Amino acid sequence: MKISETIGFDLGHGETAVAKAIVESIEPPQMLEINNKKNQITALGWHPKLGYLVGEQALIQAGVTQLTISFKQKPNHDANYRKTISTFLATYYDKLQESKQIEGGESSYFYIGCPSGWSMSDRQAYQKLLQEAGISHLNVIPESRAAFMQAKEGGKLEYEKLLASVLIVDIGSSTTDFTLVKSLHEIPLDFGSNALGASLIDKAIFARTLAKHDQKTLLEKVFQEYPHHQARCELACRKAKEDYFSNEQLYNDPQSFARGFESINEQIYFIPQVNKVMMEEILHQPLAELGNKSWVQAFHDAVSEAKAKLEQLDTVPKLVLMTGGASRMKFTHQICQQMFPEPATQLRPDPEPERCIALGLARVGRWDLRATAFQQEVNQLLDSQKLKELIARHIPELIELLTQPLADNLIEQAVKPGVKDWQTNKIRTLADLETYMKNRAEEWLKSNIAQQIINNQCIRWFNNKIQPDLAAVTDPICRRFHIPRSSLRFEDSIEPAFVNPELRIGDAILADTVAFIVNVVIGGGTVASLITLILTGHLTWPIALVYGASVMAAGMELNRKTVQETIKKNFDIPSWIRPNLMNDQKIADMCIQIKPELENVFREQLTNNQVAFEQLTQKVEQGLQKALATKVQEAIILIQ
Repeated sequence: MKISETIGFDLGHGETAVAKAIVESIEPPQMLEINNKKNQITALGWHPKLGYLVGEQALIQAGVTQLTISFKQKPNHDANYRKTISTFLATYYDKLQESKQIEGGESSYFYIGCPSGWSMSDRQAYQKLLQEAGISHLNVIPESRAAFMQAKEGGKLEYEKLLASVLIVDIGSSTTDFTLVKSLHEIPLDFGSNALGASLIDKAIFARTLAKHDQKTLLEKVFQEYPHHQARCELACRKAKEDYFSNEQLYNDPQSFARGFESINEQIYFIPQVNKVMMEEILHQPLAELGNKSWVQAFHDAVSEAKAKLEQLDTVPKLVLMTGGASRMKFTHQICQQMFPEPATQLRPDPEPERCIALGLARVGRWDLRATAFQQEVNQLLDSQKLKELIARHIPELIELLTQPLADNLIEQAVKPGVKDWQTNKIRTLADLETYMKNRAEEWLKSNIAQQIINNQCIRWFNNKIQPDLAAVTDPICRRFHIPRSSLRFEDSIEPAFVNPELRIGDAILADTVAFIVNVVIGGGTVASLITLILTGHLTWPIALVYGASVMAAGMELNRKTVQETIKKNFDIPSWIRPNLMNDQKIADMCIQIKPELENVFREQLTNNQVAFEQLTQKVEQGLQKALATKVQEAIILIQ
């Protein structure tokens, strides 16, 4: 069965959230609900009659005999941990399928997040562990990638910033991860052991509340015998923390407190409470888990280290994207802004950090599947003969585009200057004129100016002939994947080397072809025009001087070739007669006369030069394949 939906499963240390995206749709993913709530405490409980319960139900259901919370960690061999993780996921999966919120089975592909600092081997081990829950299709990806995708598709990142540098700061319950996304490539800034999670603040509130509790000794005994009571009390501390950071101004008053509440029994209550003064003390107290640094100092040092690593990479992020539930703590914004000040860097805290990763994971899953399908379609095009056939079909039109400007410029650069120099007596004989024009023709055909003409005509050929036919093939692919047609087009600019790689007329047709053109059309045609004036009687007297009148009268046609060669090599027509013999109008008329012949020779020689154009077709095909492959990578980020 075809995969129809991607499930973004944000299994967090503190909370869990799930979202679903339809693969064939570009509509935003939808949050799914467990126990009628879109976010659940990461909790797994066991009830003798009801079985396994997750989230809030595990906390509030009477009769729960076992309760585990905040159990996300790097994969290890601890049997209880492995059973807890796989059972939690399997129970969640069953509830989503029972409530008809997901198809399940082969139709659903789960994307589950992990901290960016985890190594590839950690991810693989975690994925293998999660697959023990019995889910067919499951993939583990960094949560920072999900945050980036959510920001991108949620309209929080402009395309320019997508291609620039984005620093993602993910502050979770168990870790704080820094990931650089540069030119769409992720670079985790891993500091080794990362214990900087917001749950340490929960634990500090818990320790402070317990230390000041009137029944501290009794509570310690209860927690030891009934660990699920301690878990509930720790959650009450978390609630107090979240309430405080949701409205810090409210708790500036020493008489105002953010509170949590947990009842152990009818006589014993656990009521954590914090206000500004108390929270400042908690945030600045040394913590053993952080090497006796306070939470604020450890976070400051982590951001500072991230900045130092970016400086080593010669990178200043255009954007700092903050996510994770604990990113609501305002002091984390202030520290990040101090380290990465505006205007060089903009700070963007996610407005819904508790849902960001789940939505982003669903988007990443859909994007992965669609991007893979997109690449496969383009690869099928690249691997087929379509590109080669398309290019070869338009080679005759390229030849036509090259013929006229090359002929025109060859006349202007070789023929006219040569005849003008002969007209003004700068060139003595017609043989000298032929040599001059041969050299000028060869020199010009090898020149950068000639190459520029070829470049311009090749670009025109590509834009007017290749591009429309190519677009007819690529546009439907873009439509199917809801990306702009321009993503696979070459409308903005074309490098000459792309559409005529190494195709130089000097290489393609010089040798015998240029010799043919110069000798037959330029030399032969131009010089023959002058000799014809002599042989047809317009300059009868020069021949008499050379051969004598009797030879002419005897029938010169029998020795025409000899006469032509003699005139060309030996006869220096006086300078005073040259302007009358070959005035500017006659030069212009002569050029008009030889132009069609020169165009035909160019056309014939280019057409017959199959090797050059077969090489051209192959190289343009390779260039298109390479350029399209690059455009595919650029276009993939636009797929939704």
